[in-house]
Amino acid sequence: MPQAVAATVAQHPRDGSESPAAPQAPGSDFAPLLKTVKGQGLLERRTGWYAAGIAANLAALGAVITGMVLIGDTWWNLFLALPLAILWTRTAFYGHDAGHAQITGDRKAGRAVGFVHANLLLGMNEAWWNDKHVRHHANPNHIDKDPDVGVGALVWTQKQAAQREGFARWLTRNQARLFFPMLLLEGIALKIYGFQFLRRQPVRERALSGFLLVGHLALYATLLLTVMSPGKAVVFALLHHALFGLHLGMAFAPNHKGMEMPDPDGDRWSHLQRQVLTSRNVRGAVLTDWLLGGLNYQIEHHLFPSMPRPHLRLAQPLVKAHCAAIGMSYAETGIVESYRQALRHMHEVGEPLR
Repeated sequence: MPQAVAATVAQHPRDGSESPAAPQAPGSDFAPLLKTVKGQGLLERRTGWYAAGIAANLAALGAVITGMVLIGDTWWNLFLALPLAILWTRTAFYGHDAGHAQITGDRKAGRAVGFVHANLLLGMNEAWWNDKHVRHHANPNHIDKDPDVGVGALVWTQKQAAQREGFARWLTRNQARLFFPMLLLEGIALKIYGFQFLRRQPVRERALSGFLLVGHLALYATLLLTVMSPGKAVVFALLHHALFGLHLGMAFAPNHKGMEMPDPDGDRWSHLQRQVLTSRNVRGAVLTDWLLGGLNYQIEHHLFPSMPRPHLRLAQPLVKAHCAAIGMSYAETGIVESYRQALRHMHEVGEPLR
């Protein structure tokens, strides 16, 4: 890594920044911003907002399930896989927020919300997600510390790509064009990861997590097999999970892919640098904010992970102005361009193998 962040950002114009690259900023540069955000009450919890949103989401889930029962054993039921996938993604957003203690300061209550939304409603182990997500927030895009840029089905650096063999090598060569099709498998993969993580949990927590995960599968299978024939139920489940994985993946993909990746052996970044320079915001109107769950304000979310989601858009002008004042790059782009930048990075990583 260059000695100054200015040089680093200047060498990577793909970040979509609107302001010049930043000089090395001391950690104290975050303190004035934190004081301003606190002063405007943006870190205060919005329990009422969350209660209303969760209730509305559960009601909508109930309405879709009722529609499935009323439609019955016909292929028309497949059309309800899309709204159910969208609502599952909303459910995942609430589970995400519970893990960040955005909904309540009561740890037990927050875990309960997470258990219900992740384990029971989605069949996704909230302990696995939180373990992975906390490490990501602590060191975003750090090749040695962020599990989101570790070696998996996809890789994120040419050094990782060079170590691929066999089918994995072919996958890396083509990972940019395969990215969205692979997201169709993410809904099922999340369930598998959750069950695999059980062995790493304490015995008591493992029992509860496992019970809820199995309970989810039992309830989901009972619903589908009660309403549809086995063949239609399997097709519905596959379509529903494919749409869910695609929607969830598209909500998280624009946030960091193709952004700065700190050099493990380079200079130590401050908190402000680490969170701002590795994150990308996605501009858009109300529909974009809704579909991406408000997490399109990713810079603000990373700077203030416990900030309630409805406050992120309110904090955005403050953060953007602060970055401009200290000369720090602030990446913000449209949704289509955000995907283009992410895919271009994946394509560049696989270039040596082609």
